[in-house]
Amino acid sequence: MTDVNGDPEPNATVVLETPQGEDRRTLITPETGFFQFHDVKPGTSYLIKVSTKSFADWTSSTFALEPGQFKIMTGIQLRLETQQTTVDVHYDPVEVATEQFKAEEKQRVFGFIPNFYVSYDQGAEPLTAKMKFKLAFKVSTDPVTAAGVLLVAGARQAANSPRYGQGWGPFGERLGSVAGDGFSDIMIGGAILPSVLHQDPRYFYQGTGTTGSRLRHAMLSPFVARGDNGKWQPNYSSLGGDLGSSALSNLCYPTSNRGAGLVFGNFAIATAERIGASAAQEFLFAKFTRRSGHVK
Repeated sequence: MTDVNGDPEPNATVVLETPQGEDRRTLITPETGFFQFHDVKPGTSYLIKVSTKSFADWTSSTFALEPGQFKIMTGIQLRLETQQTTVDVHYDPVEVATEQFKAEEKQRVFGFIPNFYVSYDQGAEPLTAKMKFKLAFKVSTDPVTAAGVLLVAGARQAANSPRYGQGWGPFGERLGSVAGDGFSDIMIGGAILPSVLHQDPRYFYQGTGTTGSRLRHAMLSPFVARGDNGKWQPNYSSLGGDLGSSALSNLCYPTSNRGAGLVFGNFAIATAERIGASAAQEFLFAKFTRRSGHVK
């Protein structure tokens, strides 16, 4: 018995047995690589198995001896064992969602305007509750968001809306109401309700199809959301966030500006703004959003 180089193979385990595993005999080859079995039963089918470290197992075909016959096994040359590699493919939805979330946290229109609440991957994994709250806080505390609050408060100051009056004191009240309105809307509609109702607060970019289908997709986004189970359902989170923030803002306004009409008026304005923002996402912002690759 030799190896791939034709050299004798010592310390190999040689087994002689019947195909059924009976009359089993075992020996170890010496330095010469030779082996020999005595007193083999004539007329009985046998086979020989050879195993040794670093080489593939070798098995002979079955054979039987006649009484008094000697059989010499030739051509036993061991081959290198084929290397077997086991690849354990483990798909962890939370791990994938984490990588996708990290990519979305870096999305900005024109390189500086936050665009975190958009998924460009239709098959994106759902966000965990922790991710939903983290995203809401990230948007709320972004410097661009703060600049937007100042601009809106300034515009309302000029229009004297709500009727707080003029001066630094009223401006501070307007600034607080604008900031509170935006923060409550993001937290309620982007984190609290999506976590409780298991809905995804992101806008899922369609990007393909006719202009009409893309426009319908954008216009329906405030009313239809993707659930964490992957199914589309009424967007209670977005509508609840707009309505809840409108109601909270009503409590902060002067008496002359309070009322159910104002609450529902602000709710309608917020919903209309959301439709406009979704349309901009579908047809404009995607071209100017800097984003990294997703992990699927």
